[in-house]
Amino acid sequence: MSPVHVTAEVLASKRIGAFQHVTLVAPGVGERFRPGAFVAVSVGTGGYHLARRAFWIHQVRPLGGYAATVTLVVQPRGEGTRWLAGRQRGDRVEVTGPLGGRPFALPKEPVPVLLVGEGYGAAPLFALAERLRERDCPVNLVLGAPDEAHLLSALEARRTARAVTIVTGDGSVGARGSVADVLPEALRRSGAAVVYAAGPATTLHAAALAAEEHGAWSQVALEQRTTCGTGLCLGCPVPVVGEDGVARTARACTDGPVVRGDRVRWDDLARGASA
Repeated sequence: MSPVHVTAEVLASKRIGAFQHVTLVAPGVGERFRPGAFVAVSVGTGGYHLARRAFWIHQVRPLGGYAATVTLVVQPRGEGTRWLAGRQRGDRVEVTGPLGGRPFALPKEPVPVLLVGEGYGAAPLFALAERLRERDCPVNLVLGAPDEAHLLSALEARRTARAVTIVTGDGSVGARGSVADVLPEALRRSGAAVVYAAGPATTLHAAALAAEEHGAWSQVALEQRTTCGTGLCLGCPVPVVGEDGVARTARACTDGPVVRGDRVRWDDLARGASA
């Protein structure tokens, strides 16, 4: 997957709940895309620039006469994300992508799978679900959020997955509680052989633990602050255990962003340790 740097054009920008869905015409990015990849966007214009921001690629679809438009999900909560969320149709943004040395690995056989996501961090799971369906994998999905406004694309999830479990912290839609609360039952009903997860680290950890208890493999998409996206700055360390059992530090951008859930040293990740 060789990234390209392009000046992308904003084709559409739409507010849905708490998130802004920004669709870009970014030649070469969508064509190279694999689920779990991300892009780095240079935010700011003229003499006003902030560090680049990383965003999951949510969807790649033909739209408006373009073969492979790229849609990002933006939660405006800082200066950079507010800047991108404020772009209008026809605006230009500098984009590098797709990035990520290890996107989601697809099963060779059509096994049942469970996808687990929370908030805007669930963005990479939707394109993954489409690829899994193309391989005849029965797709089950758990979506979580603190409330309905922060629940990502629930309607699209129901179109994509065989079964969808919704859980919100305030009970405004679906069951009341957390993703961890519903995982054991979702795993039992799905009979999943592989669990794919994306979202906050606590959700990824819960998914990895539940998968292990269920006897399934897990793959988690790590959302670390990423500056260069190419592995050069070493700014996105992830504490892991290698196949040789030795603790080491991986780079989320190039050694990930997707890693096996049972390889992450979760306690060290929570403490910010990378040794």
